[in-house]
Amino acid sequence: MRNRLVPRTEWFRFFRDFSRRHGNSLVTVRLFSPTFGSQVESSGLPLEGIVSERAGHGPISIHLGKAPEKHVEHEIAVPTQVWVELSEDGVEQAVEIESQDGTRTVLQIVPAPPAAEQALLTP
Repeated sequence: MRNRLVPRTEWFRFFRDFSRRHGNSLVTVRLFSPTFGSQVESSGLPLEGIVSERAGHGPISIHLGKAPEKHVEHEIAVPTQVWVELSEDGVEQAVEIESQDGTRTVLQIVPAPPAAEQALLTP
């Protein structure tokens, strides 16, 4: 695996394109806080999108869940860095957003089950 720092000037385009590529993918959002430690905020919800301002300043919002009763919105008020984790063959596996207060928000794409396993899950 390798990580790539996404420059602030590319945040808007990166999140727009990432959201298009991974829209409806199931994701898990984890928070790593200096105060509260590690917490899972949501697990297995479809990605609606990640939004940032065009200028790369201001909050970043992660939107999950299609149904109103399962909708989760997570906002990073003062983001400082964005990293994307890539597999050895260049597949995006996770996005990490660091905030000014030291909290790291990690959005991890849940891998799809192999085709044989999916066939067993389909009625």
